Amino acid sequence: MDESEHPGDRPGGSLSSRLNWLRAGVLGANDGIVSTAGLVVGVAGATSSADTLLTAGLAGLLAGSLSMASGEYVSVSAQRDSERAALAVEQRELAEQPDEELAELTGLFEERGLTPEVAREVAEQLTARDALTAHARVELGIDPEQIVNPWHAAWASFLAFTVGALLPLLAIVLPPAGLRVPVTVAAVLCALLLTGYVGARLGEAPVRPSVARNVLGGGLAMAVTYLAGVLLGAAGA
Repeated sequence: MDESEHPGDRPGGSLSSRLNWLRAGVLGANDGIVSTAGLVVGVAGATSSADTLLTAGLAGLLAGSLSMASGEYVSVSAQRDSERAALAVEQRELAEQPDEELAELTGLFEERGLTPEVAREVAEQLTARDALTAHARVELGIDPEQIVNPWHAAWASFLAFTVGALLPLLAIVLPPAGLRVPVTVAAVLCALLLTGYVGARLGEAPVRPSVARNVLGGGLAMAVTYLAGVLLGAAGA
């Protein structure tokens, strides 16, 4: 049996993992686009000062990216701790009751459709090769070699949010004053259309509803914050 195709492997694990990371990156960039666009468009409704817009945009970018990074770090750290604890329990059980664990692994393969004889043979071969990895993958759904590093996840979220946030930030400060809001709105809606499409394809979801939700949600956020900025600007005038 080929090493890359033994029953203990999760189908397409490596490819699936990469696609999940890519999809998470797209969603992180999408968050950066929407939150920063809402902020700078709202500020633009209250003032036309390029310095103020740049300051607000940079503050939103840093706050959002650091918040995303810290949240991802905490979340992935908790997941990693849970996975390590489960692996420790499994390793102890393998050391203390190997026969029972072999029978359990055999039963799991039988539940997947293998005959008792074949299930027993597969379980014995995988146990002889690497018992912990076999049980982790089949019983726990964990790949001991692919436990996520929380620092990697944090940096990925930070970079994804930052890349997304740069678009509305540049779109609001670079054009002439009279074109800032229209250019930003157009750029953001186009970007949201793209991220909605890519996110749907990576998640194997229907494209049209995903794109529509993305574009309408971002458009609504900018409309609400711009109106709030206009009202606040008028009240402070």
